[in-house]
Amino acid sequence: MAKKPQRGRGKPENPRKYKKKTSPLLIEKVEYVDYKDVDLLSRFMSDRAKIRNMRVSGNNRQQQLEIAKAIKISREMALLPYAKRVASSGRPGRGRDGDRDRRPSRNDDRDSQLETTSADTESTDESVDIDDAVETVTEGSDAS
Repeated sequence: MAKKPQRGRGKPENPRKYKKKTSPLLIEKVEYVDYKDVDLLSRFMSDRAKIRNMRVSGNNRQQQLEIAKAIKISREMALLPYAKRVASSGRPGRGRDGDRDRRPSRNDDRDSQLETTSADTESTDESVDIDDAVETVTEGSDAS
């Protein structure tokens, strides 16, 4: 049995043949990547504002370095975000957030008890002070 020709660390030479993507920079004939061109740079970023890989975007190494440099400069100038929050629509009960929803921890119970007791004591103290102030004002107005 003849082995398949391999390259590198035991990977077959042509595992899958795929068409290399063409870069949007070549399609639009962009000569200079400007950090102020937010529309162009945002094409090379994911929905979470991460810089896309060369393989995904279709850039060669030189283009990728220029794009990355321009994105970093525009982030510094606050033209592009460093990160975006994406609302997850995960199912409850899965992962760390789901566990928190199902089982409240002991600390959560203690915190809620402390908040209610401190709120109760503050409200009673204030009501007593207000009542005393009202009584002194009414007594003073009767004497006039």
